Amino acid sequence: MESLFLTRVLDALRSGGDEVLFVQDGVETGYAQAFDLVRRMYAGLPERGVVAIDAGNRPETVLLQIAAQLRGATVLLVAASASSPDRLAAVEAAGVTTLVTERPSDWPAGDPRVITLDELMDRDGTDPAGLPASVTVVFPTGGTTGAPKLIRHSGIYDGMAHIFAPDPAGPGRTLLIAPMTHMTGNATVLGAILGRESVVLLRGFDAGTVLDAIVEHRITALSLTPARLAEVLDHPAVTTSDVSSVRRLSLGAAPLPPRRLAQAIEVFGPVVGQGYGLTEAPMIASISSAELSGRPERLESVGRIVPGMEARIDDGEVLVRGLSMMVGYHGSAPIGDGWLRTGDLGRFDDEGYLYLLDRANDVIITGEHGTKVYSTVVENALARHPLIRSAAVFGVPGEGGEGERVHAVVVASGALSAEEVRAHAREFFGREHFVPSEVDFAGALPLTAIGKVDKRALREPFWAGHRRHIA
Repeated sequence: MESLFLTRVLDALRSGGDEVLFVQDGVETGYAQAFDLVRRMYAGLPERGVVAIDAGNRPETVLLQIAAQLRGATVLLVAASASSPDRLAAVEAAGVTTLVTERPSDWPAGDPRVITLDELMDRDGTDPAGLPASVTVVFPTGGTTGAPKLIRHSGIYDGMAHIFAPDPAGPGRTLLIAPMTHMTGNATVLGAILGRESVVLLRGFDAGTVLDAIVEHRITALSLTPARLAEVLDHPAVTTSDVSSVRRLSLGAAPLPPRRLAQAIEVFGPVVGQGYGLTEAPMIASISSAELSGRPERLESVGRIVPGMEARIDDGEVLVRGLSMMVGYHGSAPIGDGWLRTGDLGRFDDEGYLYLLDRANDVIITGEHGTKVYSTVVENALARHPLIRSAAVFGVPGEGGEGERVHAVVVASGALSAEEVRAHAREFFGREHFVPSEVDFAGALPLTAIGKVDKRALREPFWAGHRRHIA
């Protein structure tokens, strides 16, 4: 049996003709042109093996993935956010046999596995000779809390072939901001191809550029992380930009402060939905604007568990299993029907809505009684202040390295003192252990390449010299 995913992707590329698939920097690439690029790269790739792809957001990146999959190869997508040691480690751990890159200088000189993307495209095209039964893609984890693991996905791609179809409302135009080499960006662009849509590619994130692209290209769908949504909502042009073309705004990657979700619905209309997933299990829960209407308490929820998935709470932690699960970690036994520990702390309400409290490793143990403070709870409280645009809260070592203190980094839209921030937290919680012991101010919070707040970067200076990052 041939892969349903590859069958549908090829059908879209072959039948799309002159319809626009990609738009980048004013240059359009049609479906027929894209198929020609796939044929060229297919001709230059060996059968099977493991092909690593190291490239940014450009049409060739995802088309190379398709060409390698047509060859029956396992694909390793080199994470845009990974450090050089982590990139090298991922390539070696995955057993890469061919490494295609747009930046050959980033890799060891003389490595016979390395070929440039431009070299690979400079071939005469060849039609695929039959289709493999399945595809496998390996994703390194984001790396914000430690060394990345390699995550193998297979069945989710055939799942995409069942889920994504042309929109009855007409061809959509998707704005791609997340890296194609991350699960969110990868699923977004492949879903657009399966739906015969156009994809407007951005090489990086800038709030003003996002708003300009929505207006210029009449974007119908986009995804944003909470940190990036905050920048868009706070941009001066948001009040004058026509965003009425947007049919779907998906939010995810981290819990969203309730006031930001309400603000997003106010700006974009009832097209905003929040999702919860991991690279290991991309689709776990979701919630739509309709479910929030008249239910303000649900603004803090990531939604109900999606069909085909199950979740339960064990000692405060969310465990999941089901159809969107990874095959397993590279080098380990397949996870099968087993439960995955997400590392997220959460609770369900009586109607089955899931509320995330924090990452398990973001729990701050503070005070003389070792009280647990969930950083996301403090961040959401700080975000209620009218002058606080965004905030990151994390634990830092106490005096002499004993115990932990609550520390906050705040982005403010006006004059604000540390004591005012502390007073706001004190008034909201009524308990001193939730109040940040220190508050720093920044023009912006550091983000990883996929748009998450990089708490690892924020924490590191405070924990330098400590044997453990917990006290």
